[in-house]
Amino acid sequence: MATALDKPPAAVDSSSASSRPKNGFRKYWHLYAAISPFYLLFLCFGLIPVGFSFYLSLHRWDGLGSMEWAGLSQYKYLLSDTDFWNSIGNTLIIWALATFPMIFLAMITAVMLNSAVRFKNVYRFAYFLPNVTSVVAIAIVFGSVFSTNFGLVNALLQAVGIDQIAWLNTPWGIKIAIATLMTWQWTGYNAIIFLAGLQTIPSEVYEAARMDGAGPVQTFFRITLPMMRPVLLFVLIISTVTGLQSFSEPQVLLQNTSNDSTFAGGPGHSGQTMVLYFFQQTFDNNDFGYGAAVAWGIFLVVIIFSIVNWRLVQRRGED
Repeated sequence: MATALDKPPAAVDSSSASSRPKNGFRKYWHLYAAISPFYLLFLCFGLIPVGFSFYLSLHRWDGLGSMEWAGLSQYKYLLSDTDFWNSIGNTLIIWALATFPMIFLAMITAVMLNSAVRFKNVYRFAYFLPNVTSVVAIAIVFGSVFSTNFGLVNALLQAVGIDQIAWLNTPWGIKIAIATLMTWQWTGYNAIIFLAGLQTIPSEVYEAARMDGAGPVQTFFRITLPMMRPVLLFVLIISTVTGLQSFSEPQVLLQNTSNDSTFAGGPGHSGQTMVLYFFQQTFDNNDFGYGAAVAWGIFLVVIIFSIVNWRLVQRRGED
C-alpha cells in the first residue's frame, strides 16, 4: 500500500524556485524605485561627466567649435609641461606646511576638549566655526592679515624689531600664507573627528595606566596614539585629498597680485596649485581638452599620495 512518503515531489516546487527572483523583484520594486533617484543622479552628474572628461582629454576643443582628435598627445605634453610640475611642487609644499601642523594642533585641541568639564559644547562650536565659514571670506581676511604695509603679522614682527615681509609677493611667503589659512580652516574640523575617536577609548584603560604609574606623556604615546591610529589614518587621507585640491585659498588670497592670467598664483607662480593651473588652462585659455588631461593628472597624483600615506601609517601600525 502506497504511503505519502512514496509520492514523488510535486513539479510545482521546481517551477516556483525558478520564479522566485522574478517574484522577489516584483515584490520589492517600490524599494528599488525609492533608492533609484540617487543612482540616476550619480549617473547623470557623476559617471557620465567623468567619462566625458576622459573622452574630452583625447581631443582639442575650445568649447565652441568642433572637437579635433588628439589621442594621447596631450598626456605626452602634460608629462613635459614645466608649469604643471611646478604646480605639483607648490601643492605638495603647501600641503606639507598645512597638514602636519594642522594634525598636531587638532590632536592637542581634541585632548583638551576631551578633558574639559564645563562649556564643552561651546568650545566645540568655536573650533568648528572656521570650517563652515565661507572660504572666500576667510581668504579676504587673511589677505588683510598678511598685507605688507597694514597687515597684523607684519605689525607683530615690527613690535619685536623684525623688518616687514612681503608675504604675498615672495615665493615662500605666499606658501606660508596659504598654508596658515588652510591650517586655521581645518584644525577645528579635524579636532572634532579626533574628539569622537578619543571618546571611544574605554576609561578603564587610562585608569589601569595610572595605577601602573604612567604619566600623561606616557599615556598619550603608549595608549592614546596607538588606539587612535584608524582615526589618524582617516584624517590624514581626508587632509591629503582636500589639501591636494586646494583652489579657493590661492585664487582669492592672491587675486590682487594675479590680475593677469599668465601671472596666476602670484609672483613666479609660487602659489599656483594643481587645481588653480587646471582652472587657468580650462577657463582662462579655453583649452578644454588639455584642461581635462590636467584634471586626470591631478586625480592620479591624489591617488598616489593617498596610497603612500595609507601604506606609511599601516606600516607603522604593524611595527
